[in-house]
Amino acid sequence: MKYAIVGTGSRHAMFRQAITETYGPTNELVGLCDNNATRLTVSANSIKDQKGNGVATYDAAQFDQMIAEQKPDSVVVTVPDYLHHEYIVRALKSGCNVVTEKPMTTDLAKMKAILDAQAETGKSVTVTFNYRYTPARTQLKEIIQSGAIGDITMVDFRWYLDRVHGADYFRRWHRYKDKSGGLLVHKSTHHFDLLNWWIGSTPKTVHANGKLAFYTPEMAEQLGLSGHGERCHDCPVADKCDFELDMVDDEALRKLYLDAEDNDGYLRDKCVFADDITIEDSMQVGVHYANNAFLNYTLCAYSPWEGLEVKFHGTKGELTHRHVEVHGVFGGERARMETGKMTTELNVAGKPPQQIKVDEGEGDHGGADPVMLGYLFDAENVGPDPYKRGSTQVDGAWSILTGIAANESIATGKAIEVDELLKANGIELPR
Repeated sequence: MKYAIVGTGSRHAMFRQAITETYGPTNELVGLCDNNATRLTVSANSIKDQKGNGVATYDAAQFDQMIAEQKPDSVVVTVPDYLHHEYIVRALKSGCNVVTEKPMTTDLAKMKAILDAQAETGKSVTVTFNYRYTPARTQLKEIIQSGAIGDITMVDFRWYLDRVHGADYFRRWHRYKDKSGGLLVHKSTHHFDLLNWWIGSTPKTVHANGKLAFYTPEMAEQLGLSGHGERCHDCPVADKCDFELDMVDDEALRKLYLDAEDNDGYLRDKCVFADDITIEDSMQVGVHYANNAFLNYTLCAYSPWEGLEVKFHGTKGELTHRHVEVHGVFGGERARMETGKMTTELNVAGKPPQQIKVDEGEGDHGGADPVMLGYLFDAENVGPDPYKRGSTQVDGAWSILTGIAANESIATGKAIEVDELLKANGIELPR
């Protein structure tokens, strides 16, 4: 299989390595495309054992030329979220299949463009929801499918981003809602997809509240950071700021971003307390699903710890899972009690609670990435997936619909009927 990748920021490296190294004997990377010449060069030079003149590189304006000249079977899309639709649609209409990072896109108009292009061409769109492949999350699906807690009636799901990982969304392009859809689209697409998959349903009615409570100019003043700069680099108060991102000392970030600024002007280390941030950091969402299950969901982006807590209420009992995660976001360590600990408890009515030994795996995202990459790039040898974790454009659409409806609810103060939202935008989507 021949692949091209568009977008050579930090996220693309996982796909590049899988294509050129892990599954290199049966796959070929024929093109890299980006609007930043420095990042293109860094990516191309990172490929081991290159043949001939190496992988061809193209400016973003040459994307269609890359497709015409290199004739990839599939295009991997790892550009910023608000640009996903542009390259997905162009790749599909050029006869290529698409593998895209989550979220599939950020709004309804862009979603419709992708769905229409896929229907027109018949080519495939795969959205890489790696959380489905985490062994512990797959194990939850298996327990639910077994009927151990009966029919799912309600779910409580809380996700906590700490002040390293969470703060990073407020430095980058993600901090602007028109670029990322906000965290309820960019980040929560993972969580809402998991819920759709776990309970086997899709959102019907959504209501939400959200606000920017922590990453504000007022908080900078409270923390003694008066007079902070536009960015961490050369900030006059960086030496006393716990949120400083030092790209000079981080080789990977320096090569990809600091050294590449002259190409496109993108600043990777903007101040998290700036006054132009348009996304929320505190969000709660209530969902009524088509199968009559309810959800209470919380996302906090400034928690003192990182991880998740989810409880499934069923007609026969409860299933509870907790994970204190470790994120080496900048290559540093964050030691704390219980780091990396996962617990799962099955509590069936009339029986003592049972501690379930949690399935674990090796590799990033709790062992998810190696499993997902195997299905993506070595499907013939891996074989069929008994858990049906692969995600199409339909799954990608439903996962962002909860976040899009939640954003609409926050803006209007009203509960949003998802079917009405789809109808108003001319979108037909199977449940």
